[in-house]
Amino acid sequence: MDKQNRFVVLFVFIATASFAFCISFGKEVGKAGTGNYNDLISLFNEFRELEKPKVVGGVPDYTPVAMAEQRKALRKLQTRLTAMDASGWPISQQVDYRIVRAEMNKLDFFQRVLKPWARDPVFYLQTQAGVRPTRYGSLGIHRLPIPDEEMPDFRMKLKALPLILKQAKSNLTEGAADLALIALHYMDTETDYFTRVLKALKEHHPAFIPDAERALAAVQDYGEWLKQNKSKMTAPAGVGIENYNWWMKNVQLLPYTWNELMDIVMHEDDRMITTLELERNRNRKLPELEPVENQQDHRSRRDQAIAFIQEFLKQEEILTVPDFLSVEEYLSQGPLPVPQRWPRDRDFFEQTGDREPLPEQTHEFIGHSLGEQRLQRDNRPIRGKISFDTLGMIRNEGWAFWLEEMLMHAGYLDARPRRAREIVYLQAAFRTCRAVADLKMHSNEFSLREAMDYCVQCAPNHWLLRDGPHVWAEMQTTLRAVGWHTGMVVGKFQFMKLFRDCVKQRGGNFKLLEFMDEFLAAGVIPISLIRWEMIGLTDEIEKLR
Repeated sequence: MDKQNRFVVLFVFIATASFAFCISFGKEVGKAGTGNYNDLISLFNEFRELEKPKVVGGVPDYTPVAMAEQRKALRKLQTRLTAMDASGWPISQQVDYRIVRAEMNKLDFFQRVLKPWARDPVFYLQTQAGVRPTRYGSLGIHRLPIPDEEMPDFRMKLKALPLILKQAKSNLTEGAADLALIALHYMDTETDYFTRVLKALKEHHPAFIPDAERALAAVQDYGEWLKQNKSKMTAPAGVGIENYNWWMKNVQLLPYTWNELMDIVMHEDDRMITTLELERNRNRKLPELEPVENQQDHRSRRDQAIAFIQEFLKQEEILTVPDFLSVEEYLSQGPLPVPQRWPRDRDFFEQTGDREPLPEQTHEFIGHSLGEQRLQRDNRPIRGKISFDTLGMIRNEGWAFWLEEMLMHAGYLDARPRRAREIVYLQAAFRTCRAVADLKMHSNEFSLREAMDYCVQCAPNHWLLRDGPHVWAEMQTTLRAVGWHTGMVVGKFQFMKLFRDCVKQRGGNFKLLEFMDEFLAAGVIPISLIRWEMIGLTDEIEKLR
């Protein structure tokens, strides 16, 4: 999660309709008891089509009229879902029912609370996390030269961008002040991206130059418009505690309130600071780890870490590494990568990763990329179409975060310098800082700037740059993606709870490899549902009533 390029796929959000009620968990309501599992699949497919905005000439329609039409259609689908009685279905199918319901609740929340098309100027930027208007046919260049069969679609989207940004100026009637601040911060990044697009097209596709120049001019004009209109955008960016609780319960299927989440985060912070200092004392006579000095050494150590973690997982029988797992796909930056400068100003995760790359590469490669690549090959009609970075958000982040520390206990740092263990605890301690900032921004106790300052002060070793890319990327994503960093800490807590319960239930029959493979096979779904399906415990499901 800690790489900003991961955030480009973050929140595949789409405009759908409002239906402001929460369907209870437990026995499915709907006295008529109509429908079966095949009907659920059909309904979910209809829903997936509904959530796509209408696109004309490459321009998605996020106008108030279009949103109202989607609301009406969504209500009909939700009524049909409510009428289904899934209580007699197999558990795996009941889990899928709850996935569909949570997906609909997610979109309800976007319509009622987030409304990014009306509140969030970052929504219309190509380079940032969120629901980009071109999500349904991304403008991004994936190959150069662009294949002949892709040229008409690319040109259509290039021509559409000025119209999209023109629509943005009309749609942004409820702009949030901190979201406007974020958009303005990233306008230079947006402009740089389209400048690089124009340069690439000049080299490979000169016929596209006039359209690319108009697109770049439209981006620059949007930035000027934001500067002129920022003072009119005064709404709070945080969703408030009540809405935060609703999102966690009804979308993330997490059985904890804001207050309970804060308690979990602070207990984890107590544990991390304590263990970090004990580790430092143990290592007090050892030399400090030194960061790599050049890009070549950085890449070499990164590649070695990636190869090592795959072999370690196999040799120690921790999880099955599938043959399809692609390092190339994980490392790919596309045809327009941002050049890296060396020597560089190190932000927090450069400070840790340049000293010991294994925890970060494990988090990103096994924690995230493996999940993405598995989902791409998941043909199940519901779980294979889940929103990876929304409904699967806490599962993804908690699992990836868990890997860093738990694999250390399993031995993956045993052959590394002993101070490498400190890197694991340093990264974990920084994540609790971000979780507190997440919670307090959404309770509206912290503004964006206050949250950023808090993280800078809280970060171990003072390694977080005050206005560096990490603090901007992480605070903007957790502000726009509700619960992102809290979910990382609490998702780890949930995974350990599942682990413990499974060990107790299976006793001497517990096998780590089987457990891990079964967890991954369940899909990218909330851990409360995985726990129900894997070990049959319903206590968390009951709390979600």
